[in-house]
Amino acid sequence: MTHRTGCHLMSALALSVLVSAYSAPVFAQARIPADIRAKFDLLTQDQVDFLGTEQPMRVIATREKLYQDLERRTPEQVQQYVTDMIDAVEAHAYRPGIDMAEIPLNPEASRFNSFKVVQPEILKERLRDPGPVNVHRYINQWAGIPTFAGAPVAVTPEDLIAGNVEVAIAGIPQSMSSGSRDGRNAPNVLRAMHVTGNLDVYAMVDPGAVLNIVDYGDISVDRMSLERGLDHVYDMVLEIANTGAVPFLIGGDHSLMYPNVKAVQMSDAEQSLTVVHFGANYNAEPTRAHTISDRDAVYRLVSEGVIEGENLIQVGLRGSQANRASFEWLRDNEVRYHTMASVEVNGWQEVMAAVLEEAEDARNPLYISLDVSVLDPTELTAAGRAVPGGLTIREITPLLRRLCAENDVAGLELMDFAPMLDLSYVSAMNANYMLNACLTGIAMRKQGITDENYLDPTTVDHGQN
Repeated sequence: MTHRTGCHLMSALALSVLVSAYSAPVFAQARIPADIRAKFDLLTQDQVDFLGTEQPMRVIATREKLYQDLERRTPEQVQQYVTDMIDAVEAHAYRPGIDMAEIPLNPEASRFNSFKVVQPEILKERLRDPGPVNVHRYINQWAGIPTFAGAPVAVTPEDLIAGNVEVAIAGIPQSMSSGSRDGRNAPNVLRAMHVTGNLDVYAMVDPGAVLNIVDYGDISVDRMSLERGLDHVYDMVLEIANTGAVPFLIGGDHSLMYPNVKAVQMSDAEQSLTVVHFGANYNAEPTRAHTISDRDAVYRLVSEGVIEGENLIQVGLRGSQANRASFEWLRDNEVRYHTMASVEVNGWQEVMAAVLEEAEDARNPLYISLDVSVLDPTELTAAGRAVPGGLTIREITPLLRRLCAENDVAGLELMDFAPMLDLSYVSAMNANYMLNACLTGIAMRKQGITDENYLDPTTVDHGQN
C-alpha cells in the first residue's frame, strides 16, 4: 500500500487495534516536545496515540531520532510520515490468507523420522551387557577416538544405570535457529581438546578420577527443521536425567536451552529448578516470527511457566538486543540479572557474591546455562553472537567452580560455540576449561569439600614465610 496524499487509507478500527495492542509502555503526549506537538493539527487522535507507544521504534532507531524527523517536517509531511510509519508497522504482522502460518512437511516420506531412529541391538557388531565402554587403546590416551573428558562411551539409559554414571556429556550438533554459525561442529571440536576432566590445580581435585563420567554421544537433530529436532532433544535429555545422571549438554546454539531446561525440570516436576544463565544476550525477545530461537528461549521458558522468573539468574548481559523495555520485562517477572554495567559499577567480586547468594537462597537444584558469549571476544572469539566487554576466563571459572561445589547441580549446557570463527585452540580450550570448572565443583561436593570458596592451601601459599 502506498500513499501520495495525506489521506489515511488504514481503517480507523485497524489503527485503534494496533495502538491498543501495543500501548505499554505509553509516553504521555505531554512528553513530546511542544514545538513538535504544534505540527499535529492534521493527525487523528489515534495517530497521536501511536506516536506515544513503542511501535515507532520498529521503524525508527530511537525516540530521539523520531523527534528529529518530525521536527524538520511540515504538518502535511508529518501526517504522511506517521501514516506511512503505521503502515510499515502493520506490515510487520502476520497476514491471514497471505502469509505461511505453518511450514509444510511431507508425511508420505519414507524417511520422515530417519534422523532420530536408534539402531536396534541386533544390527550392532555384537550384543553386550549394559554399561559404559572404554574405546581407548592406551592407558594414557592422547590420540585415537576422542571423547568428552577422555571418558568411556555410553549409548543407552541402561548403560548409564549399570555404570552408576554421575555425569553424562552429550553433544547436540545444531546450527539452525539464527543462521549457520558452525555450532554443529562444537561437540567434536571440544571432544578433541584435552582440558575437560583434568586436575583442577586451584582445588587440587581431579574430576575425571572422582566422578563416573561418560560421553553419551551426540543427540541427533533434524538439520532442516529446528522445531522437529528440539522435540527429540527434549526426549533424549529427559532420558539422561531420568537415570539420575547429570546431563552436560554441548551445543549447538542457545535455542537448545528451551528443550534442555524443560526436560531437566520435567525429570523432577515437583521440584523447582534454579537456572543461572551466563551470556551477553538476554534471549527473552517476545516478538520473533519463529516461536523458538536462540533469541527467545528464556522468554518461552518463563512465559510458559517452565521456570519461575524468580528462579532465573542472568550474568554478563551487555548485548544490544535488550532495550529498556526488555529489562523492565525481566524486572516485572522478578528475574535477577547482573549486567556488565553492574560489574563496572560494583566490581566483579561483589557481583559474584550476589550470584552465589541468590543461587544458595533459592535452595533448588541448579541448572547452568553457559553461553560462551559471556566471555570477552579476546578470550573466546568463537562465539556465535560475541559482544565486546565481557568477562575473563579468570573471573568466570571461580564462580562456576563455586556454584557447582556449593549447590546441587541438576544439569549444565554450553552453547553457541562456533569453532570456525577461531582456528586457533584458544576458544576451544577456554570452553572446555569452563566445563572442567563445574565438573571440579561437582567432584568437590562428592568428596565432602564444603568450605566456602575452598582452594587447596598448597596452591595459595608457598609456605616459606
